[in-house]
Amino acid sequence: MTGTAGRDDEALTIGVEEEYLIVDPRTRALISDSRIQEAVIAGVQARIDGSIGFVTQEFLKSQVEVGTAVCRSIGELHEKLAQLRRAVSQSAAEQGVAPIAASTHPTANWHDQSHTRKARYDVMAGDFCALADRLVICGMHVHVGVPDQEERIDLMNQASYFLPHLLTLSTSSPFWRGRRTGLMCYRLAVFDELPRTGLPEGLRSWADYQQYLDALIGLGEIEDGSKIWWDIRPSWRFPTLEMRITDVCTRLQDGVSIAALYACVLFMLRRLRRSNQRWRQYPTMLINENRWRAQRRGFSEGMIDFGKMAIVPCAELMEELIAITAEEQAALDCAGEIAHVRHILERGTSARSQLRVYQQALDRGASNEEALDAVVDWLITETMRDIDGKGTTA
Repeated sequence: MTGTAGRDDEALTIGVEEEYLIVDPRTRALISDSRIQEAVIAGVQARIDGSIGFVTQEFLKSQVEVGTAVCRSIGELHEKLAQLRRAVSQSAAEQGVAPIAASTHPTANWHDQSHTRKARYDVMAGDFCALADRLVICGMHVHVGVPDQEERIDLMNQASYFLPHLLTLSTSSPFWRGRRTGLMCYRLAVFDELPRTGLPEGLRSWADYQQYLDALIGLGEIEDGSKIWWDIRPSWRFPTLEMRITDVCTRLQDGVSIAALYACVLFMLRRLRRSNQRWRQYPTMLINENRWRAQRRGFSEGMIDFGKMAIVPCAELMEELIAITAEEQAALDCAGEIAHVRHILERGTSARSQLRVYQQALDRGASNEEALDAVVDWLITETMRDIDGKGTTA
């Protein structure tokens, strides 16, 4: 059954949110004028309706966020996300600017940025002080519908094991303030400075989660569940399990592939659950070791297989994951999207390509600044790959 798996109440519903940085193509710098941000958003709104998705402001004036409407197949998700990227690009071009899908900007200095004047963001800026100033970062969030609250918590506990695997496929933040960081995903280093981030601790039930949430709200620490920023969380607005660990993917197809893999993992765990089985849960401190390996080196140095207690190449682990979700790929009609995982491993993530473009420019005699400009130019072009038929192969 295309687009479904198991019972009717377990039909696929999925959506993706992406955050983009807006740059001036002439200077390669981030914009800082809220009027440009507002004009870009208005242009997108004129091009789409609610059946496609939404566009909104983000924390910084140099950011916009888009989100798809609820999709019932991976193919539909791909098309809606492509329409949103196209609308953002066209609207930005009208303002003489361009979007880049990357989790950090190669040269941006957070001292030069200012947050969007909105009540929610004003509170964040006041609460987090200098930590909020550093949030020149973007992410990709994937929502998969899990109507039952208890199942949502159970799947969250089990799916945490796979989050580092997903992160390795998405890395797009190797630069920070004009220098190589040595990390493939520097975004998490910035985001982890905030409270209530990282991998969630195991919860026994929905009541445990609700008790935690009610306590923080009652103490005045947070207003609602939107201030819980775990790598995976029950959405505070929708009956979904929201995956948040990944960088935003520069290439559209990479993001769709990761979203499909996440959905397949959840449906595989659901299948086990219906058979009174479950994925073995490991201590958060162990999973954090893989999270760090993914953040530091991406997929180049493998991850820990806790069953074998050995470091295993990521390609081998991904093949195992592809194999154990074969039933879900067939049911959700996304075998092609999952097969693209192999292409990511062969070609590399955005972070790897950015580093390659940077090094190639240096090898040609470019200065550090010129090499970083070449990376921004690559990001501008590559963000539109699979949208307008253009893009590079670096």
